[in-house]
Amino acid sequence: MEAMAVFGGNSCVVSSIHSSSHRNGTSSLSYSAQNLTLRNTNHLAAFRSSSSLFSFSHVKIHSKKNKPHIFLPHLVASMKQVDETYIMIKPDGVQRGLVGEIISRFERKGFKLTGLKLFQCPKELAEEHYKDLSSKPFFPSLIEYITSGPVVCMAWEGVGIVPSARKLIGATNPLQAEPGTIRGDLAVQTGRNVVHGSDSPENGKREIDLWFNEEEVIQWTPAQAPWLRE
Repeated sequence: MEAMAVFGGNSCVVSSIHSSSHRNGTSSLSYSAQNLTLRNTNHLAAFRSSSSLFSFSHVKIHSKKNKPHIFLPHLVASMKQVDETYIMIKPDGVQRGLVGEIISRFERKGFKLTGLKLFQCPKELAEEHYKDLSSKPFFPSLIEYITSGPVVCMAWEGVGIVPSARKLIGATNPLQAEPGTIRGDLAVQTGRNVVHGSDSPENGKREIDLWFNEEEVIQWTPAQAPWLRE
């Protein structure tokens, strides 16, 4: 008597299966292990396994190669040079009581506040500040918005402050701003995005000169300075 057991794509043939009778009339099977052989039955489609869980023939091992780091010269330079930037809390930020929250984020970052004032912006100043947007259809509503209530004008100084401040502020559209940024956490619409920040060191100096008198910007040395820069 010969029996076949199939496991996955292979069959195990057990030969010399003998039946022996006991005195009580029952029978038992004894298996001769020395005749145990493995037979490949992949050609028998009916007995092929549909699972590849234990199959290693199609396993591909992918190795991740370390990608080279990209160094941007202008970012490296910005992290060595002390720059200035103009930050303005817009009328919606003032009305919502977010002044302390916004200032604290720049302080915790380690930037130095050199100018600060609550200010009612006249129309002429707003138009000069946003003159690059004068051709846009939303320009009139933008000017009306900025002059609708007091703003908080701030001059900040620090190493790499312009790109760092832009990251703290977040994308212009709050829906695209990352969580953890000012706009990502505190704003909903582009037309009410709480805060303005200079987009370059050159514009930072221009905007500070535009919004502050010379005596309103104070140069001083914070006690924590040695712990912020090498």
